[in-house]
Amino acid sequence: MDLLAACRLLMDQPNQLNRRELLKATTGVLVGLVIPGSPLAAFAGGRAWAIDLTALTSADGAVLMAMTRTLMPHDKLDDAAYALVIQAIDVDAGKDQKLLSTLREGLVSLGPDFAKKPESERVDILKKLESSAFFQTMRQKAVQVLYSSPLAYAYFGYEGEAFSKGGYLLRGFNNLRWLPEVPLEDSGPMPVHS
Repeated sequence: MDLLAACRLLMDQPNQLNRRELLKATTGVLVGLVIPGSPLAAFAGGRAWAIDLTALTSADGAVLMAMTRTLMPHDKLDDAAYALVIQAIDVDAGKDQKLLSTLREGLVSLGPDFAKKPESERVDILKKLESSAFFQTMRQKAVQVLYSSPLAYAYFGYEGEAFSKGGYLLRGFNNLRWLPEVPLEDSGPMPVHS
């Protein structure tokens, strides 16, 4: 079970995954720390996370994670959410030699010490690579994986799909915390629940 599967299981059945299973699911080469008070901290028993990389090295993973964080910057979103993107691209690269070659060429084009450079320099480097297959592949995978992760759901306050939980009308439709409450007389007719 990988980290993404463990997160999805937690979203669906939060009491069925214990700390040992979560830690077993998150052992590997690319490692980091959980930010206290973050969504991941709520269900991770420890402060560390890790993912397995099979096609990429840990150095490659660190550079790609810096790239992903630069492409999709959310300052308070845990690195663990970005690591899910790297894990997904690593799995894909393990199955597709052409993708692995594209990633390796792209990593070279980022230049040395990309991950250690200030964000403004990383942005400038990425702007020059926007039309490359490497950039487009990473951008597409980042959008697909990052924003469908339970970690991002928790960070953004998205409760996930509602169909399996009875729909939005009676669950979550009116829980917009950033808007003032609408008086009942201005709310319109209430649906008849059968």
